Amino acid sequence: MRLGINLGYWGAGMDGDNLAVAQEADRLGYDVCWAAEAYGSDVPTVLSWVAAQTESIDVGSAIMQIPARQPAMTAMTAATLDSLSGGRFRLGLGVSGPQVSEGWYGVKFDKPLARTREYVEIVRKAMSRERLSYEGEHWTLPLPDGPGKPIKLTVHPQREHIPLYIAAIGPKNLEQTGEIADGALLIFPSADHLEDTAVRHLRAGREKAGKTMDGFDVCPTLPLAVGEDVNGLADMFRPYTALYVGGMGSRKQNFYNNLARRMGYEKEAAEIQDKYLSGDKNGAAAAVPHDLIDRTTLLGPVERIAERMQAYAAAGVTTLTLAPAGFTLDERIAALRAGTEALERSGLGA
Repeated sequence: MRLGINLGYWGAGMDGDNLAVAQEADRLGYDVCWAAEAYGSDVPTVLSWVAAQTESIDVGSAIMQIPARQPAMTAMTAATLDSLSGGRFRLGLGVSGPQVSEGWYGVKFDKPLARTREYVEIVRKAMSRERLSYEGEHWTLPLPDGPGKPIKLTVHPQREHIPLYIAAIGPKNLEQTGEIADGALLIFPSADHLEDTAVRHLRAGREKAGKTMDGFDVCPTLPLAVGEDVNGLADMFRPYTALYVGGMGSRKQNFYNNLARRMGYEKEAAEIQDKYLSGDKNGAAAAVPHDLIDRTTLLGPVERIAERMQAYAAAGVTTLTLAPAGFTLDERIAALRAGTEALERSGLGA
């Protein structure tokens, strides 16, 4: 099992330290450095900055939002980043959510599975440097009865095949991801529930495509905090968990709330959402069960984290992406180093 890091969103208050964190992860031999975008910083700019100041670590978008860009633009960006980084770019895609898609980008959040499938097909075709033509429900290239013509990408990516990941939570999206992508980006993963909530759906998609799970990258992100006081460490992540389970999306359409319910926290997920949407964010955080936080993060001393890593590997994880927590750069660097030590103790490192 490999290790990655996730820098999250630029502009979240730790920007001055993020480059140092990425550089330390590079020095420690982490496999990939992911960054995110929502409606603040864009991810290609961040990744180009990180790639220019690191040596061997891959850089990946977790995620580039599908409603933010036409697929041909995404292919251009991916090819450029792969070329400039010396073949170190990984393309992670996702549909975002209805509030961002419709409120920020003005793109209707409808038929996300069909839209994602078409988008991936066009991106792959463009990155292969074929002349680009496509007829689908959501995109037609070139537009008919006009001056457009099939055009070929002029930039040569460093690699013939740029790895393509999809952020997936729901069963149908997970199955399609297994079918059409090279990897899955997961969030709030519990090793105890991963087979039922994610891996079996990914496997079904792979089987539909006539493939096995061999070579497919199961890549969840987990917050990491190191120390002896597991309960105190868990409390650090109460607002984070409450935000996603309670406030990401609407009452009717919150993918993270649905995931918590599938993990067996139906009553708790409903209470967290009720409190959060009523404006009681502190109450929502207090309502998050300790067990839910502990199952979806890596907390405690190095020995405990090593044991949890073994559980994730046994559940099918191939790249464990860590979000090292800390109030200072030194604390985040220490967490990174603890992650490396835990992997070595687990016996799972290369």
